[in-house]
Amino acid sequence: MGPITQFIKHHYRHFNAAALKDAAEGYKTHVEANGKMMVTLAGAMSSGELGLSLAEMIRQNKVHAITCTGANLEEDLFNLVAHEHYVRIPNYRDLSPQDEMKLLEKHLNRVTDTCIPEEQAIRKIEGVIIDKWKTATKDKKEYLPHQYFYEILNEGLLKESYQIDIKNSWLAAAAEKNLPLFVPGWEDSTLGNIFAGHVIDGHVSRYAVKSGIEYMISLASWYQEAQCKQGIGFFQIGGGIAGDFPICVVPMLEQDLGKKTPKWAYFCQISDSTTSYGSYSGAVPNEKITWGKLDISSPKHIVESDASIVAPLMFAYVLGW
Repeated sequence: MGPITQFIKHHYRHFNAAALKDAAEGYKTHVEANGKMMVTLAGAMSSGELGLSLAEMIRQNKVHAITCTGANLEEDLFNLVAHEHYVRIPNYRDLSPQDEMKLLEKHLNRVTDTCIPEEQAIRKIEGVIIDKWKTATKDKKEYLPHQYFYEILNEGLLKESYQIDIKNSWLAAAAEKNLPLFVPGWEDSTLGNIFAGHVIDGHVSRYAVKSGIEYMISLASWYQEAQCKQGIGFFQIGGGIAGDFPICVVPMLEQDLGKKTPKWAYFCQISDSTTSYGSYSGAVPNEKITWGKLDISSPKHIVESDASIVAPLMFAYVLGW
């Protein structure tokens, strides 16, 4: 038992801290009993460098599939090749509209206190991935968005540009394992926008990149094939499409296809969205019972806190750090 785990066990005894410990212990128990775990990434966790802990979770088989937003997919790769050019703005709350315009003029795209450098990150990846799209168009091939990223990483096409240790990239760890990855709504990411632009210009075929429907079909196959005695757990960071898309696969299989399907065997959500009316991110786990996503007996946890603080602590606990 490492120092982080010892600290959590000793200090996190009540309230939201106890919720964190209970959820982490539930995760650890589930995977150590050979259960599978789906992790979902919303927000800007890749720009928050969650790969520092998530990559090791993947390598140690504590994560068996990931659903993420298009932003999280690309931003891990952006950080890998352009880390030294990122600009941190600790006083971002004090920025005026004029200050924000100055950042735009410097081609620095701000995510809270972190600015992604357009030229060194986005444009560098753009050139490589456009070549992949054009090749697929020429060969009349179709691939899911993440498969292009996996190819770029596994072929080492950007290796000379890496600016962080590759072991801290969760996407590189996933690519090495060919981890099942699902990216609904990829079109609203930066590279998704770029792809749409090139389709409009006629440079690439719209069919070179598959859509969210193909991801749902792929997810349905994975969920059935990955079933095991302990079941599949669901660890949700944030809300939105990254969480709502994959959790719906169970009622889809049961209610729309008539297949008897095990519910998610564990559920935890980390969110700073407080319980509210009509908010998916703020919905309590029990609401998911009515939708056929969770069972009465499914372990359910919610940690109402900042995921950039909570997720690395929970991963450290599961890893025994």
